[in-house]
Parts: sequence; structure tokens; C-alpha cells
Amino acid sequence: MPELPEVETTRRGVEPWSIGQRIVRVEVREPRLRWPVPAELPARLQGQSIAAVERRAKYLLFHTAGGSLLVHLGMSGSLRVIRDAHPAQRHDHVDIVLASGDRLRFNDPRRFGCMLWLPPGEDHPLLQHLGPEPLLEAFSGELLYRRSRGRRSAVKTFIMDARTVVGVGNIYANEALFLAGIHPQRAAGRISLARYECLAERIKQVLTSAIDQGGTTLRNFVGGDGKPGYFAQQLFVYGRGGQPCKRCQAPLRESRLGQRTTVYCVACQH
Repeated sequence: MPELPEVETTRRGVEPWSIGQRIVRVEVREPRLRWPVPAELPARLQGQSIAAVERRAKYLLFHTAGGSLLVHLGMSGSLRVIRDAHPAQRHDHVDIVLASGDRLRFNDPRRFGCMLWLPPGEDHPLLQHLGPEPLLEAFSGELLYRRSRGRRSAVKTFIMDARTVVGVGNIYANEALFLAGIHPQRAAGRISLARYECLAERIKQVLTSAIDQGGTTLRNFVGGDGKPGYFAQQLFVYGRGGQPCKRCQAPLRESRLGQRTTVYCVACQH
């Protein structure tokens, strides 16, 4: 699934080609996404100019004077800039045609993504109750410490909860916990403030590095420019179960936690 770095990479890729552009038309070839594409969406967007492209958690928001387009990439989706007359392929479900002649093309093989409409000034239920953005000042080790008190759930599950902090998906939770030296199964409420301060910094570090590398390509993710991400080459633990730890050479262990693959080093993480 595209996680926060992949979505932010997509935002940065499409933003320069979108800002200030008038939407000429919207071509919906397949409306049956996770939630059906609203029948009125093409009419709502036609003639509107894109004022800003924002990311909130794993959602993209294309703001216009008449409202906002809410996009989620789902499990396998991508949103790319098409600058030529390349014909749509099987899973290219929606094209947003801009006055420049460029297209924003939404591809989603599994159709778990969405394209929804938000009237001006309204908040969507999908965006309500979300925690802070991990790369902003509001996110800190002190916040994690406060929210974790009395929690018996595993710390990995805790930091992957979007009500705690948004966008810390499975790949980056594994990596941040390794860099912070914290065992992923340790109870969230039994971790000290000092260790949470370290973890918060490592979360910021991992996500920033992943964004700089264009995300992590594990299957078929590409950014807004159509290029893959390269952060997978820097992974310390994720996808490396049974291989030597890059720090101490001990074999990395792999288990399931909350139905997600969890990889860690018993020597380096406590």
C-alpha cells in the first residue's frame, strides 16, 4: 500500500503541473472504486482552477474555489502526470484533463482507492479524528508519551494507529523502531519519555529520508512523475527476516503483529 512518503512523493510530483491549471474535463472510465466516483464529480470539477494540492495523512486534496477533490491511492493506486497522448490502459480509471493539455491519470488495479468531492468549508468523515502529521511540530515524543499512558497494546500497533499519529505505516514503523532500539512488541504504556523522544525523532528521520528517495517501491508504486522510489535499498529490517542485522549481524526475526509483518533484532531492540 502506498504510505505517507509515497503519497507525499505523488503530491510533489503532480503539484507543479497542477497549480493554477484550469480543469477542462474529467474522464471517468471506471467509477467502481472503493466508494463509487460521484456521478456529479466531472461537472463539479469542470472549469475549476486548482489553487493548491495538499496532503493530509495518506489523502490528497486538490483545492478549488468550488470545493476540493479528495483522492486516496488505495492498495495499489497511483496518480501520474501524462504529458503526451499515451492511450489509457486497462486500470487507468480516471483522467483529469488540464488546460495545458496535461492529464492527471488515476490508475488503480485493485480499485481500493477513491476520488470523492468535498463542498467548500466541509470536512470529510475520512479526515476526522486523525492524529497529527508526523513531520510537523505538533508531533513529538512528549505527545506519544502522554497518549500511551495506560496502554497495553504493542508500541508498533500504537504508532501505526492514525489517531495517535498519521502516516506511520508498516514499513516505516518497523524501520523507526529499529533505529530507536525499541522492541516492537513492548507495551506502549511501559516506554519512557526519553525513549519516546528518540522514537519520534526516528519516525521523522525515516519518513523524511523515504520522501527524499521517492518512497519505497515494493511492488508497483510509482510517483507522480512515473518514476519508482528507491528507499527500499536503505531498509534495515523490513523485508529482511532471517538475514543478518546490519548493525550486529544477529539473524533478524520475523513475526506477525496485528496481522502485519514485523521484523526486528532481538539484540538491538529491547
